[in-house]
This record gives sequence, C-alpha cells and structure tokens, in this order.
Amino acid sequence: MSLKMELVLTVLILACLQSFVLSDYQGDALYALKVSLKADQLADWNPNQVNPCTWSNVQCDTNSNVQHVVLPGNHITGEIPTEFGNLTSLENLDLANNSLTGEIPSTLGNLKVLQFLTLSQNLLTGTIPESLSSLPKLISLQLNSNGLSGQIPNQLYQVQKYNFTGNKLNCGINLSQPCASKNEDSGGSSKPKIGVILGIVGGCAVILLLGGFLFLCKGRHKGYRREVFVDVAGEVDRRIAFGQLKRFSWRELQLATDNFSEKNVLGQGGFGKVYKGVLSDNTKVAVKRLTDYESPGGDAAFQREVEMISVAVHRNLLRLIGFCTTTTERLLVYPFMQNLSVASCLREVKPGEPILDWPTRKRIALGTARGLEYLHEHCNPKIIHRDVKAANVLLDEGFEAVVGDFGLAQLVDVRKTNVTTQVRGTMGHIAPEYLSTGKSSERTDVFGYGIMLLELVTGQRAIDFSRLEEEDDVLLLDHVKKLEREKRLDAIVDPNLTKNYGIQEVEMMIQVALLCTQSSPEDRPAMSDVVRMLEGEGLAERWEEWQHVEVTRRQEYERLQRRFDWGEDSVYNQDAIELSGGR
Repeated sequence: MSLKMELVLTVLILACLQSFVLSDYQGDALYALKVSLKADQLADWNPNQVNPCTWSNVQCDTNSNVQHVVLPGNHITGEIPTEFGNLTSLENLDLANNSLTGEIPSTLGNLKVLQFLTLSQNLLTGTIPESLSSLPKLISLQLNSNGLSGQIPNQLYQVQKYNFTGNKLNCGINLSQPCASKNEDSGGSSKPKIGVILGIVGGCAVILLLGGFLFLCKGRHKGYRREVFVDVAGEVDRRIAFGQLKRFSWRELQLATDNFSEKNVLGQGGFGKVYKGVLSDNTKVAVKRLTDYESPGGDAAFQREVEMISVAVHRNLLRLIGFCTTTTERLLVYPFMQNLSVASCLREVKPGEPILDWPTRKRIALGTARGLEYLHEHCNPKIIHRDVKAANVLLDEGFEAVVGDFGLAQLVDVRKTNVTTQVRGTMGHIAPEYLSTGKSSERTDVFGYGIMLLELVTGQRAIDFSRLEEEDDVLLLDHVKKLEREKRLDAIVDPNLTKNYGIQEVEMMIQVALLCTQSSPEDRPAMSDVVRMLEGEGLAERWEEWQHVEVTRRQEYERLQRRFDWGEDSVYNQDAIELSGGR
C-alpha cells in the first residue's frame, strides 16, 4: 500500500512539474532570445515572470499566447535560439536590421501560424532551412542582405512576398527564379538601356541627398521616423518599423461603417467620433474618425499613435489594428470591445442586464493600474494619458480592463517637463495643477485614476449637479471625503451591488483613491506603488501618514473658516445682522 501511495504521489508531482514547464515555455523561449542576442536593452524581459505578455516589443492574444515579437534596428547581436520554435502561436517575427549571426534555426518550421518572417539586413549564414516550406500561412518572407548560400526551397517561391536579394543563393537574372517577388522587385522583365539606368540612379541619388538634408534639419532630434502617408489599397504597411499595422482603404472603412452612419456611433471624444464597423471578413472593429487633423494637435496625434504603437503593447492597453489616410481624412482602427466602457457598464445598464459585480470591479481597478504603470514606467519616452476616466477604460469579452485613447496623449521625454498650451481632459477628472498651470505629468494621470476608482466604488459620475438637491457636494471626490470622515462607507458604495461586497475591500479601494487624489502631485503615489497597494502591500503605512496630514489640513481650514465667518463679529460680540429682502 505504501509503495502504491508513493507511486501516485510521484505521478502527481511529475504532472504538476509538466504543467509548470508548459506554462513557462514562452517566457523561456523569449528569455533565451535575450541571452543569445545579447540584447541588454530588453531590461524588462524578466525570467521570473512566467507570462511574457507585459514585456516590451511582445504582443499576445487574449489567451496570453505570444503573437508578435518585433525587434528591428535594435543593434542586437548573437544567434537566433532554437527555442523560438516553441512559440507556436507566433504570427509575426521581425528581427530585421540588426547584427544577427549563425544559421536560421530549422525549428522555425514549427510555427504553423507564422505570417511574417523578417530577418533582412543581418549577418546570417548557411542555407535556408527546408522546414520553412511547411509554413502554411506565411505571406511575407524577408531574408535579403545577409550571407545566406545554397538552394532556395522551391515552395518558398509561392510565398506572396519574398526577398532573397543580397545573398549567395540560386536565384537571379541568369537563373530560372527571381530573387524577389514582383511586389518586392521594382524592375521590369526587359533590360533597360544604360542611359535609363544612369538616369534612375542619378535621380535616386538626388532624392536621397535631399531627403537626408531634410531629415537632418527637421528630424534629427526625434527618436523615430516621420512618414508621409497616402491612401492605398488595404495591405500591411512595411514602412512602419515597429509592428504589423494594416493600412485600410477609405472605401473599406466606408463600407464597414455603413458610410459612417450615425446609428453606428459608439461615442465621441476630443479628437472625433468612434464608429462601430464590420469588415468584409466579419471582423468587428471600432473606427476613430479624427476631425481636427488639419490642426497641429490632430495630425500630430494621428502620427504619434501610429508610430508609437509598438512601444505601448500590453494586455491592458487598447491595441491599434491599422489606419487609413486620404488627403482629407485620418482614421484609426481598433478591435471592437463588445462590453464597451466601464462608464457604460456602471451607468447605462438596462433593466434585466447584469451589473458589474464587486470582484469584476476589483479586477478592472488592478488591470487599469497595470496599463497606466506600463505607459509611465516601461515606455521610452513615457506616455502621459491626460484623460484617465471610466469612459476611457474599455472592457473586453472577459471584462478585463483595456485602457484606450492613450496614443492621443502627448509623449514626454524623461528629461523634460511637459507644458501644454491646451488642457485636455474631462472636468472632475483633471488634476488641479494641470488645470491651473497646464503642466501635466504621470501624477496627473494618477489623480484621474483615483477619480476612476471612486466611480467604480460608487457607480456615480465625477461631477453630478443633482447632488445639490440633497445639499451634497457636486464633486464626487468631495462627496466621498465627507462620507469617509463620517465613517459612512455603506453610503458610498454603489447601491446596485446590493451589499454583495467586502467592506474591508471597499475601504481599501477608497483609501487608495484618496491617496491618488491628493492636491499636491508630489504626495501622490506612482502607478507602480498603486499596483502594489491594490495587491495588499504598503497601503497601511501610506494611509496612516495621509490621515495625519489630512487632519492637520482640515483643522487649519476650519480655523480660517471660523476667523472669517460672516455670521458673527467676534470683536464687538454683536448679534448676527439679518439682511432684509433680496437685493
């Protein structure tokens, strides 16, 4: 009997170990890449985190499967690890314009859903693995400008876009197969005359010189490229360096939104309306149609969101699918969030529809905090949202928080103070220093996040004039502070929760919210601290300190109020004077 029990325990332990290993294979594969490529700049690729979906330049699906690894032009060296063959959900691998050496691992043939493989402009040698021929969904293969040699597997010539130029492979003018597909090769089938070639070369040289001069004059101080976008047929835009964003045609989005019908409007913000759309393959999308593209803010906002999309890739941030530009239009395309926003789920619930229960609200609070933490502390340059509110936190099919509209915020260099000429945000959510000075920082977002927490707890708006009827404060923050001082926590909580919550958890969330909404930005916690407090670490100490400061501030306020009270004259000890009728 004892022997049987030991055998059972051994099997269970092995099963647990196998489960752990399986859950960790993606992180192992990516960390092997970091070690192999000597990519010191990937500081946030932490081997202690099993889920790599929060790492920079890595994008996952809703099930935390790695779909995109995009690292072009990062000056990384070393060999591509064989472990990459374990990323079986990978759709896009882009390691172009680096200094990779060694051979292309044959294990890449295991990536059966891979669509884009870009290894161009490296120092790769050896042959092209035959296993790449077995990738059924491959539509773009870029291996140009390496040191590859030998035979090209015949099946790879069937790939929609391929480029083998700049290698020692069996392709080219004197061989049966071209080194690049037609849509990669700008040359014709007939041999042009020498004069035409010289003319083209000379013209290109002049254009390059002029382009280089303009780039040095206008863009040398920037860390990323500016592109001039024009409307073309829908396709993947290869000029966007950090991700596979689809370029949609105007007609495609016009059809998807029923000619931008008002019945498809999901909402309207400072940059324009958002429409629900259905693409030709029945994919539901949200199309943001920018209305102020002619102003510096509108067009610049569009450029920023397109160019910086790969910097801000996180499971709690809204992913940009693609874009469209014409001479008169700028549009952004996002996944459609079927559960809309936190605000709509709190305040637009129809009879019979389920409400957001307390565990979901806690999960939303933590997910939003993690998304903002990523924007502030893992993006370079960091991204300030400037309009954090319940309406800008969307909910996916699993009611996970997805922060939207962050790409339209101004990107801040870590060495500079962000002073804006236009305050963007929503009254009731705007931090006092931002409203009065126009200076925003990550602590401005912390204030907005604190107000959003109060929205989650109470279900109320940040500003509500109907509270005047009950002689309460118009601002939600002042209303909650008053009830908190009176220890009336039950009166704070959304009545729709019908007592189905833990009062200690409510108290903890209110405490975090009040710490985030302190009047002085220096006193507010960083978003990384907010995440830790929501996870139960370090809140008690901060709250005790806040209470001491708040009591002192309150006493001083009341003292001044008594001193300047118009209802009595303490100097002459006279009775209050009752004014006659209205004047």
